[in-house]
Amino acid sequence: MRLIYKLLTKIIDGYSLLRDRISPGWSSKNSSRLREWKLMAYAFSKSRIGVLGGLIVAVVIVIAIIGPAISWEPYWVYKSVTDPRLWLHPPCVPPSCSGAPLFGTDEWGRDIVAMSLYGFRISLVISLLVVLLGAPLGIFLGLLSGYRGGLVDEVIMRLTDIFIAFPGLILAIAFASVLPRRIRELLEAFPALRDFLSFLFGLRPQEYGQLAALISVWFAMVIVWWPGYARIVRGSVLSVKELPFIEAAKLIGISERKILIKHILPNVLSPVLVMMTFDLATATLFAAALSFLGLGPQEPVPELGFMISKAATYFPERSWHVVLYFGTLLLFIALGWNLLGDALRDILDPRTRRAIEFRGEGE
Repeated sequence: MRLIYKLLTKIIDGYSLLRDRISPGWSSKNSSRLREWKLMAYAFSKSRIGVLGGLIVAVVIVIAIIGPAISWEPYWVYKSVTDPRLWLHPPCVPPSCSGAPLFGTDEWGRDIVAMSLYGFRISLVISLLVVLLGAPLGIFLGLLSGYRGGLVDEVIMRLTDIFIAFPGLILAIAFASVLPRRIRELLEAFPALRDFLSFLFGLRPQEYGQLAALISVWFAMVIVWWPGYARIVRGSVLSVKELPFIEAAKLIGISERKILIKHILPNVLSPVLVMMTFDLATATLFAAALSFLGLGPQEPVPELGFMISKAATYFPERSWHVVLYFGTLLLFIALGWNLLGDALRDILDPRTRRAIEFRGEGE
């Protein structure tokens, strides 16, 4: 645990040095903030659940980044066409494998471990894009609603209520069903955008039709993801905007934009960061569920939910290993984000930070 704390403090010190080069004197002006970050790093290093979750998330991120590059089998090669023995080959124990993959193959004779290296990238990119685009939209609307109040608050909150009242899965299914064709036309019109998104998801540009399905799933999820953030931020803003330092900022003539960004937003971010961490797990499972229902990419893209959906046809007689393997991977990813979220929730609690500061960092 001490090693984790030292690593995190080195990262914080490195960031501080970088900011000093960009803005001389930044570390001295923000010494209290740096101390608070180090206290949080200390708290994180003492949380076994947090460290475990962080390690799982780190493994997932590393595999997602390098997975497509190190995969020993291309996902677009159907090996069972030339060698029918590889069709849903079950797992084997060496030395009885005779060249067959250790964890078995799918219905196209592809090594499911090699396919999962592509699947990690797809799942991580979708979940990150959903949260990193859905959360800012909800934060912006929540800040505006809570600070302005009146008619603005009523309009934004009633719109939020509509999205919350309508089942998110149904709304996502509706958008994911109608968007792919238009997105495909957009990708055909802009080859540079198509190539960039293909690289981002770890796919070949030839799969731009399936890429359109992936983007439609992502876009559909963003549309249904922001209301929770808007409600949480609005509630926090209502309690913060009445505090004396906000009233003082208004009296000295600070603009509304600066009050929202520099004074209110930092004080309402803690619950948002925790929610974002948990939502990365939820978004991974939600995207897999849409693909399982047939609304995501199709052949030959090895998306985790789609791989489970295909294997369900032959389950349990021939494809139990495929369902078990990819289902375990999804649970592994969700577990990492949830454990990390649990640790962040405790660390960002002001009472926890005060207790740590009282005990000191000298253990």
